[in-house]
Amino acid sequence: MELVRDFWAIIAAVIGMIVWFIRLESRGIANAEDIKRLWIQRKEDKEAEKDGRDRIERRLDEMGNDIKTVLRGMAK
Repeated sequence: MELVRDFWAIIAAVIGMIVWFIRLESRGIANAEDIKRLWIQRKEDKEAEKDGRDRIERRLDEMGNDIKTVLRGMAK
């Protein structure tokens, strides 16, 4: 009991440090999960943007073909 009374501050600091390390580790794990989720979301967003660009490109091609058809009709 005498030992605990003499070193209570050091024991409390060690316990506090262990708790702090556990919290730090859990925060790191949560951050890693968030980063993984963001990478997945980024991949999905890139795929959606590619689909949108492809759709716009097809429409522009159709419009270009329509314009060429109209111009050919006007030339005759």
